[in-house]
Amino acid sequence: MIGIVGASLAGLTVARTLRSLGVDEPVVFVGAEPWHPYDRPPLSKELLSSTYEAAPTAPDPGWATLLADGEHDAFDWRLGVSATGLSRTGDDVSIHTDHGHVPARAVVLTTGARAMRLPGDDLVGVHAVRTIDDARRLAAELTSAEDVVVVGAGFIGAEIASTVTGQGRHVTVVERAPDPGARVLGRRLASWAVDLQRRAGVDVRTGTGIAGFESEGGVVRGVRLADGTSLRADVVVVGVGAVPNTSWAAGSAVAVDDGFLTDQRGATSMPGVWAAGDCARVVDAASGVSTRHQHWSAAIESARTVAHGIAGLAPPSPRAPYVWSEQHGHRVQICGTIPPDAEPTVLEGSLDDDAFLAVVGDPDAPDAVVGVDSPRSFTRLRKSMDRRMSAVAAVHA
Repeated sequence: MIGIVGASLAGLTVARTLRSLGVDEPVVFVGAEPWHPYDRPPLSKELLSSTYEAAPTAPDPGWATLLADGEHDAFDWRLGVSATGLSRTGDDVSIHTDHGHVPARAVVLTTGARAMRLPGDDLVGVHAVRTIDDARRLAAELTSAEDVVVVGAGFIGAEIASTVTGQGRHVTVVERAPDPGARVLGRRLASWAVDLQRRAGVDVRTGTGIAGFESEGGVVRGVRLADGTSLRADVVVVGVGAVPNTSWAAGSAVAVDDGFLTDQRGATSMPGVWAAGDCARVVDAASGVSTRHQHWSAAIESARTVAHGIAGLAPPSPRAPYVWSEQHGHRVQICGTIPPDAEPTVLEGSLDDDAFLAVVGDPDAPDAVVGVDSPRSFTRLRKSMDRRMSAVAAVHA
């Protein structure tokens, strides 16, 4: 039996890939949430719409479910069950849960991450968005909100600001860093992204942090900034990062350092135990550096690699890192890694027109590419980057 802790995109991808590789062993999922795997990108977008039903009405989260026909019955689902540890006896690994033990020959950890907290953020009206239930609670409160403060200008914060501004509410984004987004887009394109928010009506405050919350009767009423400013707030959304869900395995023989530590194949320090997705810190084959990737595409790629390892097969061809975001009617796509000080070359369109294709490095063989509303050209360059990565991997195999 294969045991998967975490009914997530990464976990489901492991199971699907194993089946595609001919591994027909039973697969059991242990998931803390009551839902089958669902798509998380809509949590900061469509699910916050006031027209979406705020209360659960079905055993799955509606249109967001990732399950295909037949997958309800293809695997054993233990949902609403919390894992509490791991142990190894002979050739088997046992998943300890609050509902008993689950033995398996191989276990995959795909428990994802939880929102980082701020002091005092337990007030009514203060939200973080990591689960479908988080998004539904926020959507319900947004229906009567006028002033919304978003703490954190990363992709989640920017997407929520975009959605809520589009609903006609006044939104202020507060970001401690002076150049939000520079670690992902580089400073030049990050500056364009902040300007896009401001032109859409978002009040973006950079270079200042949160000093505390103002409240009345346990309900948030405002936010105090480190620069002395006070902001009125009916609703506050905190998006300042995420912490990998590893504490449940603290007493197990799995090495942890801001995520379950794995080799480049996803194998942890405990024989028979693998990790993928947001909870895994994976060694990069080229640099030897351990990195925790927290994007949709990275979860899929790491899960595919783990499934090949469990099946005893060579890893699949690597792909260049990819992430996307949808903000204020624009689709932003990024492939590769952009150094903060890199100066991009615009090949098509214009930053002034909010539609462009930009590259870092050689335009014919770029190190990174960013496309805004340029899907065809971006996809062409992304595929070329994937082919180069595969070729390099084949040489070093």
